[in-house]
Amino acid sequence: MPSAPIKIGYCLSLSGGLAANGQTARLAHEIWQDRVNARGGLNGCQVQLVCVDDQSDATNVAGIYEQLVSDEKVDLLLGGYGNNSITPAMPMVMKDRRYLVGLMALGENIEFGYDQFFAMIPTGTDPNSALTEGFFATAAQQIPRPKTVAIVAADAPFSKNPILGARANAAKNGLEVVSETKYPLTTTDFAPFLEEAAGLSPDILFYCAYLKDSIGLIRAIAASDMNPTLVGGAMIGPQSSSVQTQLGSDINGIVNYEYWLPVPAMDFPGVRELIVEYQNRAKGTSADALGYYVAPFAYAQLQVVEQAIENTGGVDDAALADYTRGATFSTVVGDVTFGRLGEWAVPRVLTVQFRGIGSNDISEFAKPEARVVVAPANYASGQLIAPYRTAAEAR
Repeated sequence: MPSAPIKIGYCLSLSGGLAANGQTARLAHEIWQDRVNARGGLNGCQVQLVCVDDQSDATNVAGIYEQLVSDEKVDLLLGGYGNNSITPAMPMVMKDRRYLVGLMALGENIEFGYDQFFAMIPTGTDPNSALTEGFFATAAQQIPRPKTVAIVAADAPFSKNPILGARANAAKNGLEVVSETKYPLTTTDFAPFLEEAAGLSPDILFYCAYLKDSIGLIRAIAASDMNPTLVGGAMIGPQSSSVQTQLGSDINGIVNYEYWLPVPAMDFPGVRELIVEYQNRAKGTSADALGYYVAPFAYAQLQVVEQAIENTGGVDDAALADYTRGATFSTVVGDVTFGRLGEWAVPRVLTVQFRGIGSNDISEFAKPEARVVVAPANYASGQLIAPYRTAAEAR
């Protein structure tokens, strides 16, 4: 008699404002599931992923996880894409002492301090700072040396941690934050929110934004006559092909963070094959066409769970968590070990500059030279061009 499948339950934002990233994660998870089951499953059991759409609405999350446990009777839980899909589930997860591996939740466990939570976001043990450390360190190396920073950010909970990190990194590099302007997420015209910054002529214009507002902010600076040394920093948007193809050449010169790109230093075992399969499956779907930002980490997320199950011989939450705390995992994003509060023990955030984009076609963004890695040095594929408009015009 065949063994019952191992059921892994979670939610993702498959519709709503974060659907592009949620759909991408889901597709990568399905690739993992198909591959694992094709080779016999885990410990002789097939794997069944039970994924529920949270509709990009954090108020849906707690109920979804309660349902997964009580109705679906899942064996394990998995964390969703970001903080909105994970934070509301944490009280139940902690109460029931469940093992949870999340995806891109920045600083998720700072508040909870839960010893059975882990995250695939490669921002290390000081996630607030790591996200923009390369951005400000690279800025400080420019000649003439920049002195001032203006922050323009979404007035939303997700911007709190990146702004704290930006202020700390600015101070560490001898840069003065001269203004902080917040805009509501309902904003459609971003030009007025640049006016305060423009009046101060900052050397660095730091953006913290979600997907749709990233488009408005980048178009606003492109249409202005401002020419800071650097523009960008902490935008969840430029990594997405739907944002890239809307912006086209307007994105040239923008400096932002990434976690993985197809550059020689990041050609980890299996990642190239994953991206090829992912892009083939993504055709004609709502998932990101390229998948560089989310797909490798979503796949690696389940590789961690897979290796923990195989090495502990079961799905006991405490045993899985104990193993995960001390193990090194071989994944498509390289070897991963977890440190304090379940983050990566060693951070690996890329600082990249968009250059040479000539049209809105997605093929422009598939080229390795479209996003030049300028930091850290051991992953760099080129040098930063400054100021902003010089980089925007570079071919």
